Amino acid sequence: MASVILERNRKKRLEQGHPWVYASEVASVDGDPQAGALVDVLTHQGRFLAAGYYNPASQIRVRIVSQAPLAAMDTAFFIERFTSCLQHRERFLPGADAYRFVYGEADFLPGLIIDRFGEILVVQLLTLGMDKCRTEIVEALVQVMAPRGIYERSDVSVRELEGLEQRTGVLYGECPRHITVSENGLKVIVDIEEGQKTGYFFDQRENRASIAPLIKGWGGRSGITLQEVETEDGDMKTLPVNKSGKPVTFPYWDGATVLECFAHTGSFTLHACKYGAKKVTCLDVSAHAIESAKANVELNGFTDRVEFVVDDAFAFLRNQVKGLEERSERATGTGEAKSGGKPAAKTDTAKPMTAGGGRTWDVVILDPPAFAKTKSAVAGACRGYKDINLHGMKLVNEGGYLVTASCSYHMQPQLFLDTIAEAAKDAGKVLRLIEWRAAGKDHPQILGVDEGHYLKFAIFEVTSKK
Repeated sequence: MASVILERNRKKRLEQGHPWVYASEVASVDGDPQAGALVDVLTHQGRFLAAGYYNPASQIRVRIVSQAPLAAMDTAFFIERFTSCLQHRERFLPGADAYRFVYGEADFLPGLIIDRFGEILVVQLLTLGMDKCRTEIVEALVQVMAPRGIYERSDVSVRELEGLEQRTGVLYGECPRHITVSENGLKVIVDIEEGQKTGYFFDQRENRASIAPLIKGWGGRSGITLQEVETEDGDMKTLPVNKSGKPVTFPYWDGATVLECFAHTGSFTLHACKYGAKKVTCLDVSAHAIESAKANVELNGFTDRVEFVVDDAFAFLRNQVKGLEERSERATGTGEAKSGGKPAAKTDTAKPMTAGGGRTWDVVILDPPAFAKTKSAVAGACRGYKDINLHGMKLVNEGGYLVTASCSYHMQPQLFLDTIAEAAKDAGKVLRLIEWRAAGKDHPQILGVDEGHYLKFAIFEVTSKK
């Protein structure tokens, strides 16, 4: 087997469990390895460190698959790894039939992503080394998982960096386009052919469940209280009663009003409804995504409590804030003071409002796609995250909650928090951090491999400085 010999003065990342060898770390190559083939990785002294697959065209020259010598990435190798993956998921997600089954480097299979949707598996082959093992991967999956079908969603641009074309299609068995799976007691329809990524984002499973405490306890703001009431048959029952003394029959009287932006399949909307939300606004720029969300809402019986909006989240949030500010100006009869300290002109309340927004919610949820896919995009991503969080928190009712996330690895946790803090300062809000979370248990993280720590999820209580 060919060998890759590392530079003497490199950082000792491999010894700490990091799975990548960069081109700049390679001193020489002993032998003539084919692209995608296994190589031994040696120190400058010739000591064995690990085995991985090689690609001379990639800046990640070797991706480690074993800390021990490895003769081949054959079917037996993948059976062993897939069995370990299954044991992990069965231990930490007992009874679940839908989850991320293989999470690349964190499952010691770099360049391979596999999601399970019941009897259907969706595979992404991201690297040349894994692409060359396509047959062995399918054979091993059939033996370990006995799926009804295996579908490929290797339609990602990162393959082009490996010299590969994007591919999709059935690899094994029968694969219906739409599959219904369960998450936290909810039913979700997944589109494995046209849905984003592999069709669904499992990494937020536990985070979606974490919003449950935010959804109840809002009835008192409307003057509704629980009181002992005598019924028509003379019995005494504890019932919700409004300020006029009349019993409230609406079953979700104590629920929050919720706005979910970047909804995709409406997963947070479903959870909000499950936990008792009064009304949910489900928004996405994609009409296809909203149709998927509608189907999921209908499937779970929540249609009467959800409104759907197809719009750009940035524009929608700004428009709501603009309408809110205009309503405030009309209520006081004056606009804000202009620069230089001059008094603002009196607002003419006889004129119709120019903004169509002005709504607020008890809970605002922001779960956008990655804004920074490269290090050079971080500055622009900061502006984007600040924009949506600034406007989002302005639309949270006093004492309500902002639920916000970032799946951009390059947006490091402290930078994400600092960006939100800047937004809060500009918005005149005080944020109290209630919860800070990462990806779920089917997305394990190797300590020392920062690239796997991509998801940041936070819940803030929002109050005004005034």
